[in-house]
Amino acid sequence: MASNDSEREWHGPGTTAAPVIGVTTYLEQAQTGVWDVPASFLPKVYLDAVTDAGGIAVLLPPQPVSPEIARSVVATLDGLIVSGGADVDPARYGREAHPRTGAPRTDRDEWEDALLAEAIAAELPFLGICRGAQVLNVALGGTLTQHLPDVVGSEKYQPAPAVFGEGEVTVEPGSRLASVLGPDSGALSVHFYHHQALDEVADGLTVTARSEDGVIEAVELDSVPFGLAVQWHPEENAADRRLFAGLVDAARTHRMRRSRS
Repeated sequence: MASNDSEREWHGPGTTAAPVIGVTTYLEQAQTGVWDVPASFLPKVYLDAVTDAGGIAVLLPPQPVSPEIARSVVATLDGLIVSGGADVDPARYGREAHPRTGAPRTDRDEWEDALLAEAIAAELPFLGICRGAQVLNVALGGTLTQHLPDVVGSEKYQPAPAVFGEGEVTVEPGSRLASVLGPDSGALSVHFYHHQALDEVADGLTVTARSEDGVIEAVELDSVPFGLAVQWHPEENAADRRLFAGLVDAARTHRMRRSRS
């Protein structure tokens, strides 16, 4: 009981024993009870992944944003997750929309772009997941392949609606991703659900994992202490919380460094 009480101990304004991890959310038409309305939501698996790793999850719904607003949000966080979801608007990387590209969610694109910009400036630890990896690449000047089956010749990365594909990725030895995953990081079994992928990789990003047919599955930002993004869905694997544990550990270090300064 003493250890649980310690976890809840209050350490002053804006801090708790567990790091606060902001997680971006969807903004979609949603049904609940008698209501069918636009709503902000996020699958519970994301929240479980954060809390299982020892963090506190705080939801960050899309909303009107400016650099000042994003900066004030980032200042309240110890870490950030940019979650999966809808396709990034191809206009953001200078392309016409592919017939299979989803309708743009410009409010979410702008929100997450602004949060990432301020997180990078503040060296706030962050983890991008699926769409989050794509948002990061586009925000830094990269581009996307809009429909992966055109390149790989199959639907294996998104086999059916709400059905995850399963496969292996190879992680670059010596990368930050490899250090987070530990000694058995070389070949990793993952859950895929993406019909898009990184194409031209933005300056400053290093590719740290690929699938067996060469699709980019992870990148990291070299200029910050902890900036990872993966194309797969680690939140779907409840038996493996290493990426989330790595983010929470980095968030704890960031908070300590910020409090000292």
